[in-house]
Amino acid sequence: MALGLGLLASPAAAQVDLGSGFSITGTATGITDYVFRNISQTNNRPAVQGSVELSHETGFYVGAFASNVSFPGTNARQEVDGIAGFRYTVSGFTADISGIYYGYPGYSEQPGQYQIAYGEAMLKLKYELEPVTFVGTAAWSPDFFGSSGNSYWIEGGVDWKTPVLDIVLSGRLGYQWIENNARFGTPDYMAYSIYATVPIAYGFSAAVGFYGTNISQSDCAGGLKVCDNRFIASVSWTF
Repeated sequence: MALGLGLLASPAAAQVDLGSGFSITGTATGITDYVFRNISQTNNRPAVQGSVELSHETGFYVGAFASNVSFPGTNARQEVDGIAGFRYTVSGFTADISGIYYGYPGYSEQPGQYQIAYGEAMLKLKYELEPVTFVGTAAWSPDFFGSSGNSYWIEGGVDWKTPVLDIVLSGRLGYQWIENNARFGTPDYMAYSIYATVPIAYGFSAAVGFYGTNISQSDCAGGLKVCDNRFIASVSWTF
């Protein structure tokens, strides 16, 4: 399994101006299940997460993300990630290229286990055509989670901002390729989701959605239920 940095993957919704072209934003989230590419990272349990991003008007940014995790049979309990990248927007089109390090402080591999920390290069594209936004993501890791070798992820989707209460309806469809499937614990797979995000007030928002994969339970990490279809709800606060 592998962990995500979704909160830092797109330009922040709110920012605090620090002067000299710098700004900072952060998000705190409570969520009923932490999934990355639709596989649970918390063994189907809730998570508390936080992220922060420091950006410059030139387009360069750095950030961090943290969450609790739970991988059966391991002592991994937290994830702390770092990201650095560059994004540029012109005429409604945004390109965002970044490097991400997914770390698990406190984890130590036991006999028969492998290192789970890894790095990934990511390209995200977005085109805004109000009230619709088209998004795409491509990512590559030279040695994915669990020392499972080369991995490739590609995803496309659309967001629609409804005329009622500024609710955003979103859909995503992605595919994950992994070089060493046996070591990772699943075959290559498709991931799909549909969800709604509702702004509340004072930087708060709520989201609910359906997330799934085409991985059967028998093909999921020795019969675990972390690849199953599921509904997920969350509440976030962004400054």
